[in-house]
Amino acid sequence: MDATAFDTLVASLRQSRGLAAKADIGTVTARLDLAASAVPVGDDCAALPDGDGHLLFAIEGFLEAFVARDPWFAGWCGVMVNLSDIAAMGGRPLAVVDALWARDADHGAAILDGMKAAANAYGVPIVGGHSNLKAGGEHLAVAVLGRADHGLLTSFDARPGDVLVAAIDHRGAYREPFDNWQAALSAPPERLRGDLALLPEIARRGLAHAAKDISQAGIVGTAIMLAECSRVGLAIDLAALPVPAGVPLQRWLASFPSFGFLLAAPPAYVPELLALFEGRALTAAAIGTVTSGAAVEVRHGLHRAVVRDLAAERLMGLAPAGEAA
Repeated sequence: MDATAFDTLVASLRQSRGLAAKADIGTVTARLDLAASAVPVGDDCAALPDGDGHLLFAIEGFLEAFVARDPWFAGWCGVMVNLSDIAAMGGRPLAVVDALWARDADHGAAILDGMKAAANAYGVPIVGGHSNLKAGGEHLAVAVLGRADHGLLTSFDARPGDVLVAAIDHRGAYREPFDNWQAALSAPPERLRGDLALLPEIARRGLAHAAKDISQAGIVGTAIMLAECSRVGLAIDLAALPVPAGVPLQRWLASFPSFGFLLAAPPAYVPELLALFEGRALTAAAIGTVTSGAAVEVRHGLHRAVVRDLAAERLMGLAPAGEAA
């Protein structure tokens, strides 16, 4: 990659719409005074202490354009992405509920069919929700309840010196025209369930300090969110990131994979961590390091640039920037 291509790539990362949308989190939490909440805000799920473990509670809403363009897949994603949030914190899902608004039963049918298909594939029941089949258009939100029994993987515990690992299922393709990389629709249910079960196993073995589901913010955007919550910096080596054949690096960095996680792990545990993913034919690699400070930097060969200096410009505003974890 030459200097011009690298500069273009860095500019696209800084201007990412998926990343910019995450600033809304801080706006809403500030209005609700959630900074003082006993449950930390900014993680993939709200983690509620429960006996010797935690109940995990997450919700996802979906863009109107996405629901209108691909209603069945929107329904599928409503279940799938919530299950990824539970897994990212080392938990297992218990049940799903939804809120669906549609013009009529016919317009809502494809969304419901997609949700049902995903719930069956992942083995998680849909137990209720809210429905309005006389609305002005189609809108979808889905929530999930889960449980972590062996400690949590969080967004708040990455430590300087940790290795940043990316684990993504490359066995898929884009669901055009969006940057959704789906590797789940043709996979056997047993494989989908076993892949997600890796995360609670990682939590049980204590192989990682922190984890985060790769979201619409993309790989680097998700890393920025992780860095802000943990009050650390990151140095990401783009050349070390595996990319599916034929996919441009710039698009891959903006992609929302059906199975994709970032983990911060002690160096000594990285070989075992990578072996777990590779044992299930998932692509995993060490792509960077956690640093002190607050700068999220990307590198490619001799080129390097700071994508976001959280000391100068926080994203979500959920934690003091520039402080060591």
